[in-house]
Amino acid sequence: MKRVFGIVALLISFPLFAQELITFSLKANRDYLDVPVSFPLQQVNYNMDSVQLELFEIVNSAEKPVACQVEAGHTAHLWFILEGFTQKNRTRRFVIKRRSGGLAKKRSASMSTKSSDGNLTLYTDDKPVLSYRFRTMYPPEGVNPLFERSGFIHPVWSPQGEMLSRVQPPDHYHHYGIWGPWTLTHIGERKVDFWNLADGEGTVRFAGFLSEVSGDVFAGFKALQQHIDFGGKGCDQIAINEILDVRVWNNSRGVWVIDYTTSLNTPLENGILFDAYRYGGGIGFRATERWNRENCTVLTSEGRSRADADGSSARWCIVEGESESREGRSGILFLSHPANRAHPEPMRVWPLDGNGGRGDLFFEFTPIRHKSWELKRGSDYALKYRMIVFDGKIDPRTAEMYWNSFSEMPQIKVESIKYQ
Repeated sequence: MKRVFGIVALLISFPLFAQELITFSLKANRDYLDVPVSFPLQQVNYNMDSVQLELFEIVNSAEKPVACQVEAGHTAHLWFILEGFTQKNRTRRFVIKRRSGGLAKKRSASMSTKSSDGNLTLYTDDKPVLSYRFRTMYPPEGVNPLFERSGFIHPVWSPQGEMLSRVQPPDHYHHYGIWGPWTLTHIGERKVDFWNLADGEGTVRFAGFLSEVSGDVFAGFKALQQHIDFGGKGCDQIAINEILDVRVWNNSRGVWVIDYTTSLNTPLENGILFDAYRYGGGIGFRATERWNRENCTVLTSEGRSRADADGSSARWCIVEGESESREGRSGILFLSHPANRAHPEPMRVWPLDGNGGRGDLFFEFTPIRHKSWELKRGSDYALKYRMIVFDGKIDPRTAEMYWNSFSEMPQIKVESIKYQ
């Protein structure tokens, strides 16, 4: 009887069978490096507790397990990482299987989130990648209280634990790590600045989390941020509703891959105008106080350095400098998506003699640098960026492959499908 009970328990504890659902292939249109890929799940039942989707890469007729993660929503997708270097025109094949017959096994996710002390921190395994500040951060005692703010990323750490961002530097108390407020804007005839907080015209506030997610492929969050206009008649008004979508991808190459997507919508009846200006929106980065004109560099996709990058446009930009990492250097590769407004995207890069001659580093993709942008009520607008955070160095060829991997997914071809 004990032996029979053991067999029954085994059958109950583990799924009973795996059913092949879809076989598909991916063809590389360019040279790729560790590409996050999504496969649509319109024909697949993925929403039952007793169903677990599994993914395998077919290599020399064998099936190699691949970590995958379902993202539900208006259109559900199965996400995975096309690992390693995939050369242009190469084809790789995969199969999706459904394991059912019992409760799906719950595993500890390798990508996770943790909330503490007003920060939501994203982790890969047990290493922190970045923190999002959702509680208001106040300026130091004696400093203008208008400099308070919430809704920004700080710190962002390198894979070896170097803190690369900076907040509330005494020279610019309104600088907040990685953030993207709009500077010179107009609501009707009235100017509103959401960036220079001490002017008292506007600010940006965290309004709530829309979602948090953890898994084997990515962890992240969506947050509602409100751009508040202080200067209108009556009560303060919301000028822009922004959904900030931040996602950290699982990666075995020793770098952090972070997606930063901002979606904008204005509730104002007559909209809002982002005036052409050298600062504003996009994604801005105030670098660690350790970096200065002597020990940090900038390199753009067009071959420009810190000496001549400001005001130019690029698909990607590497900012890096001295650190305590084993290699002695750390940095961030910033990528602009080709769907972004004004792509290749204009940049603001502080010159070598900037900020009082100290040469501190500030970088920003600034889509309104050369041309104004009007947001109309009833329309959604989006800007997409990716950051590759690294220790050591990244060469231009590697940067180009990362941009390829961000700008366009491999071509998907379904070879067989069993409708469910």
